[in-house]
Amino acid sequence: MSSPGRAGAGMPPGRVAALADAIRTVAPLDAPADVRLHQFFRARKQMGRQDRAFVAEGVFAFLRHKRSIETLAATQDPRRLALATLVREMGKSVREIDAALSVDEREWLAAFKSRIATPLPEAVAAELPDWLWDRLGETMGAAGREAFARSAREPAPLDLRVNALKATRVDALAQLRGDGYAVEPTPYSPWGLRVNGRPSLAQHPWFVDGSIEVQDEGSQLVAFLVAPRRGEMVVDFCAGAGGKTLALGVLMRSQGRLYAFDTVDKRLQNLKPRLARSGLSNVHPQLIAHERDAKIKRLAGKVDRVLVDAPCTGTGTLRRNPDLKWRNQPVDVAELAAKQAAILASAATLVKPGGRVVYATCSVLPEENERIVEAFLAAHPGFGLGDATAELARAGIPLATGPTLVLSTATHGCDAFYAAILERVK
Repeated sequence: MSSPGRAGAGMPPGRVAALADAIRTVAPLDAPADVRLHQFFRARKQMGRQDRAFVAEGVFAFLRHKRSIETLAATQDPRRLALATLVREMGKSVREIDAALSVDEREWLAAFKSRIATPLPEAVAAELPDWLWDRLGETMGAAGREAFARSAREPAPLDLRVNALKATRVDALAQLRGDGYAVEPTPYSPWGLRVNGRPSLAQHPWFVDGSIEVQDEGSQLVAFLVAPRRGEMVVDFCAGAGGKTLALGVLMRSQGRLYAFDTVDKRLQNLKPRLARSGLSNVHPQLIAHERDAKIKRLAGKVDRVLVDAPCTGTGTLRRNPDLKWRNQPVDVAELAAKQAAILASAATLVKPGGRVVYATCSVLPEENERIVEAFLAAHPGFGLGDATAELARAGIPLATGPTLVLSTATHGCDAFYAAILERVK
């Protein structure tokens, strides 16, 4: 791989070729983009850190603007899509990449540039598939849909959660600023820090010792709705890699018993190093086969708090996962809604009287949010809807979105989340 050029010099041809190869790897959308990109880099161990950062930035710029780029480029050729991304989305001039271009590519790029100002259909300009554009219009209205689309096209900042067992936010803020990072407190979560750009903190001493963790502010706020107390029995029903599990453990001050359930062993394995760094001793990862696993039945009616961070379309995370715009289809929404309803019903069997389930998704679609909760409450008269705004206020968080937590990237600056507190009243 060519080394980065000097300031003012043209871009090394190797960088353009690497971006084209990476787009070729990711573009089929047959797996999550970050997984395919990780495989791409693993097969090219000789690539330097700056080259990897450049390629990753280019791939995600392409995915965020895939629909308009492909429309204007009028091609699926990865090489030309890479050139279009460099010029239109990454601010590179034709002069900067001239050394990497053939005669045909120079002519094609000149024609592409002449089309950049061409008016595009609304859904194409918004970088959304037609079905999602139409669905958002029905649920958000024209202004809300446009705000959503605009925010989804922007790269996400890096949010951190300060581990309150090991550090204070004031100290973490001072340390990171002293180390040269542009960082501010998040507006809502008392644990949150927002870092400008996407710097790598994997080797930072505070990350290595578990004093800080990467976690979106919206995800942090969901943990405050669960509001577990010391000594309680708590279940994170769909724990994944455990970001919310660790936040719940901190709220419990590492006391009581906190089960982290998941159906995928690899996700629980990814939790283990994070758990080791965290200093928590009350977390118990448990692999389950499905939502009716015997391990769940043994806990029926015994649990104080349950978090159901349900599998969903992820439409609230498009800044971070732009490939989801293109990988999701309408049929997926229906299939996920059925799965969400089944998971919530099973999780609710764990809760003892006076306990609660918090149902959460990072989706903006009512089919995965309000409709799931409404159907659950209709079928389970022993549960009532709690007050998310009041629960956040008890934690000193001045955020009022009504009885349920409804976070919008455009309004709140974090990933879009929906969460409802479902209290077992009898």
